[in-house]
Amino acid sequence: MSASPAKSMAETATEYGLNAEEYGRIVARLNREPNHLELGVFSVMWSEHCSYKSSKKQLGKFPTTGPRVICGPGENAGVIDIGPDDNGVGQACVFKMESHNHPSFIEPYQGAATGVGGIMRDVFTMGARPIALLNALRFGDPGHPKTKRLVAGVVSGIGGYGNCVGVPTVAGETNFHRGYDGNILVNAMCVGLADADKIFYSAAPSAGLPVVYFGSKTGRDGIHGATMASAEFDEASDEKRPTVQVGDPFAEKLLIEATLELMASGAVAAIQDMGAAGLTSSSVEMAGKGGVGIELDLDQVPQREEGMSAYEMMLSESQERMLAILKPGREADGERIFAKWGLDAATIGKTTDTGHLVLRHKGEIVADVPLAPLFDDAPLYDRPWIAPTLQPRLTPADVAEPKDYGAAVLTLMSAPDMASKRWLWEQYDRHVMADTLEDSATGADAGIVRVHGTRKALAMTSDVTPRYVQADPYEGGKQAVAEAWRNLIAVGAEPIAITDNLNFGNPERPEIMGQIVRAIDGMAEACRALDFPVVSGNVSLYNETNGAAIPPTPAVGGVGLIADYARHADFSSLKPGDHLVLIGETQGWLGASMYLRECLGREEGAPPPVDLAVERRNGELVRGLIGSGQVETVHDLSDGGLIAAAAEMALASGVGVQLTAPDDIAAHAWLFGEDQARYLVATRAAGALLAVAEAAGVPARVVGEAGGDAIAAPGLFSLPLETLREAHEGWLPGFMGS
Repeated sequence: MSASPAKSMAETATEYGLNAEEYGRIVARLNREPNHLELGVFSVMWSEHCSYKSSKKQLGKFPTTGPRVICGPGENAGVIDIGPDDNGVGQACVFKMESHNHPSFIEPYQGAATGVGGIMRDVFTMGARPIALLNALRFGDPGHPKTKRLVAGVVSGIGGYGNCVGVPTVAGETNFHRGYDGNILVNAMCVGLADADKIFYSAAPSAGLPVVYFGSKTGRDGIHGATMASAEFDEASDEKRPTVQVGDPFAEKLLIEATLELMASGAVAAIQDMGAAGLTSSSVEMAGKGGVGIELDLDQVPQREEGMSAYEMMLSESQERMLAILKPGREADGERIFAKWGLDAATIGKTTDTGHLVLRHKGEIVADVPLAPLFDDAPLYDRPWIAPTLQPRLTPADVAEPKDYGAAVLTLMSAPDMASKRWLWEQYDRHVMADTLEDSATGADAGIVRVHGTRKALAMTSDVTPRYVQADPYEGGKQAVAEAWRNLIAVGAEPIAITDNLNFGNPERPEIMGQIVRAIDGMAEACRALDFPVVSGNVSLYNETNGAAIPPTPAVGGVGLIADYARHADFSSLKPGDHLVLIGETQGWLGASMYLRECLGREEGAPPPVDLAVERRNGELVRGLIGSGQVETVHDLSDGGLIAAAAEMALASGVGVQLTAPDDIAAHAWLFGEDQARYLVATRAAGALLAVAEAAGVPARVVGEAGGDAIAAPGLFSLPLETLREAHEGWLPGFMGS
């Protein structure tokens, strides 16, 4: 029997996610066929995950500058100015959000854990100490046989890594929908703190400088992880477990301390973490951004396994690794610091003036390719797209009232998306570092972390409403940004900037590309209108299985500044006798609402429109009320409308609420409508507050009063708080324990 013929390099390129045209471009750039190692390097650098080849044109629509922006997109993380500390030293906030979707579906614990580790490295690589973590999780239908295992693994992975490193997890969101059955989303965000004049960048400044590897040893885990993250799933996805990295949070803690100490020593000329595509991307990006060449001796790379090939070392995505370019003669400083922290380290190469990536192994040159096509000449596509089919508007008359309002409220508040996530949050350390003032478990619309040694605090949130984006990507994109802005406003913060994580299906399908284009259009418009620029982000495409795409999910991570943390708001401070004032206009928008989906089983209708001028006007009023001390109990209205906000406020405070239905709107539209730009605030001085709102041209009305031990709307329903609490807090523990 004859042996099967060896695959051609063109056939191998196809397996690595490169199409025939792209392979032809590589051959043209090299003026020859690549060898196997060179092809591997091209395949990861030209993957969707690393090159943004389908989205780069659209991402250019985002505003990326502003008075507080120090560094926008293009580096490891975004950087914003948050003013001086008490000693007059300028401070900066560094933050980014990134996906680990595909790895988390294949191996949920390690996929989620290494997502947390990777996003922290993006932040401390810039010179910032991580001070907070957030996450945005989307799981499939609770009835799907994989969902429970995926939830357990992902939550354990996030908690296991973040808790061990000692960084608090303070905010996030968790949704369930059958659209994520075959492709869950795990988006991780990290926020860090640095001196504004000590930000570190990745561009190699010149030739002739030593390239130093430090951190954990390189193994065979994660090879072609970036390529896997740029492909659809199918029945064989479970076989991709070898492409999922394995993390060590204790090694990450050592790496944080060693990196920050190395930076403080003044030895660093440029630095980059080894994330997606590992040693390949870090070396290519550092040299490419600096316009120099780089030469690596792979025999010097610290290796965890014997007999590793050059291909395996370059494409490994082993975790907890860094690459630094040191200033001339500073190798000894690095060696001393790495030894102190017990890290593997080695000088593995140097920068050159050749403009090439040159790799040596066992004394031979095993790869020699120009950096330009790797770094900034990847294929860029203007993918064809078709405008999304939009849902028609539903009036309140198109949506049935509940036969039993009390039963409808219980159904809504115990639905998987609306139910308490306490079971999940109690697995995260939310107060390590002792600076967390508010978190998602305690009753605030954003996490709040004190800037140690000052009166300032940073507020942070992650938001998107996928059902809105599915129904109308443009309005849904606007709403994702507006919701993040509103959540920061609701705790009293000045919104400064966002990061994003754009999760979509296959961009080669025009209907999916249409979702991407229109969602970005909406997001960009909202960012401009709200002076809320994009400073970092991540694009995760090909999130689908066997041709079924996820709901479009452009997650937004927002960061804001509270000048004096004594003047912040939450929604857990309701007191008996408080008047509840609804700020913003209510028309009773029920299209694409939680009520429609959870109580009536209908997923249809146009989502609520977002008037950005109204968002800004209403939000600035609310932030002014908080800053002046006039209100300290505030909740924005979003999923579930007024009744959800009032119920969450009552449950968080342990105080009942009596709502008074108006005569000028249908009761179900008033209770469950999801009109935008609205806030529920508590006050003892309703008359004064209404006068301030009227002067600002903002609609406001008293809608209820706090007191008693029930949530009620006379003539519609009355529910004991304990009955509501059992329903609201019981679903997730019941699901996970059943």
